[in-house]
Amino acid sequence: MEGDKLLIRNASQVITCSGFAAKRGAEMSNLHIIDDGAVVISGGIITHVGPTNDILRTVDADDYLEIDATGRALLPGFVDSHTHFLFGGYREKVFSERLKKNHSLSPVEYSEDVLGTVSATRSCDFEQLWEAGYERLDEMFNMGVTTVEGKSGYGLDFDTELKQLRVMADLNDEHPMDVVSTYFGGHVTPSEYTHQTDDYITYMIEKVLPELRLERSVTFCDVYCDQGLFSLRQTERLLRAARSLRFKLKMHTDSIASFDGAELAAKLKTVSADHLLYVSDVGIKRLACSGIVATLLPFSSFSQNKPYARGREMIDAGCAVALASDYNPGNCFSCSIPMLFALACIQMKLTPEEALTALTINGAAALGLAKKTGSIDVGKKADLILLKYPSYKFLPYNIGMNIVDTVIKDGILYMI
Repeated sequence: MEGDKLLIRNASQVITCSGFAAKRGAEMSNLHIIDDGAVVISGGIITHVGPTNDILRTVDADDYLEIDATGRALLPGFVDSHTHFLFGGYREKVFSERLKKNHSLSPVEYSEDVLGTVSATRSCDFEQLWEAGYERLDEMFNMGVTTVEGKSGYGLDFDTELKQLRVMADLNDEHPMDVVSTYFGGHVTPSEYTHQTDDYITYMIEKVLPELRLERSVTFCDVYCDQGLFSLRQTERLLRAARSLRFKLKMHTDSIASFDGAELAAKLKTVSADHLLYVSDVGIKRLACSGIVATLLPFSSFSQNKPYARGREMIDAGCAVALASDYNPGNCFSCSIPMLFALACIQMKLTPEEALTALTINGAAALGLAKKTGSIDVGKKADLILLKYPSYKFLPYNIGMNIVDTVIKDGILYMI
């Protein structure tokens, strides 16, 4: 439903998560809640935020489509800042076999697993990827996600990587959600370059990145810097080349072993460092000092029965922590925000306040978008959600249940 001018009033809570940059450490607990609050939207932008009585004295309610939010909490839309949602084929058989073996994937097994999806994705045409991607975005949107990051990395050859990224650019135009595109050619070494990983890095630097720069729709370059995948030297070489072409930088790292990846992320000043299951104490300190967003992915730990990232310690050390689904066809075939909240609070020991910050303003910061979205602030995009209940504390409490009632994206109202 379209409404150029909306007035949402009498919300039991307006949880603003107010801010224009990542929140760090103890700051993550401050949600800036307004009881019996109201938000005014015009042209897809937030124009007023405050107590309902104050807002009604400020604006003429007759000029707006009114939404009575009595008994419901109003939050910023969720930002899922790390996904691999665009792919061909599924890995249900591989996943089932791994459950029988009851062990985490080795780097070799992980690469073989990814390459199976590479083969399936290369065989998909544009329309097949687009239709699957649109359906998956719908699933996320219904759970309150209004901005999502999507990675390529299931092509590893130029044509398929470009196809994935062009599909994401088109989905960004056609779907209500905002889709931020990341080039992830540095996922694993493709079979064409077996035992020639340095040559593959050269190929990406000399052939792929310059061509992708011309696309102008690709924001980030990412690489999997970890044991048995891409070395620190290879990672630095690729990311420095990407930066020279004005890509923003991300890293998967410290997921398989403690690899000094967080330290390299701090050195390179990446926007985020992701996974971090085995980050070192030094790595945590450097992330805290640098302000780099530590994006944690609890589904990856849950599905592989691996240790959870040390989110509690990171926040206590002053880090900016984001949470994301890592939605992919392998070990994280889920975009369930309710389950993500439960794992973050119950297993990773984040408070509900910290988890909400991690999935809103800090998720936006992990995508370089904290000045535009991720909080309910005047001047920001009107990306909001109404819950079925009067408090944000129902998010981890109503375990595994989707309690999003209404999504407002760019000022447009969608009933779930």
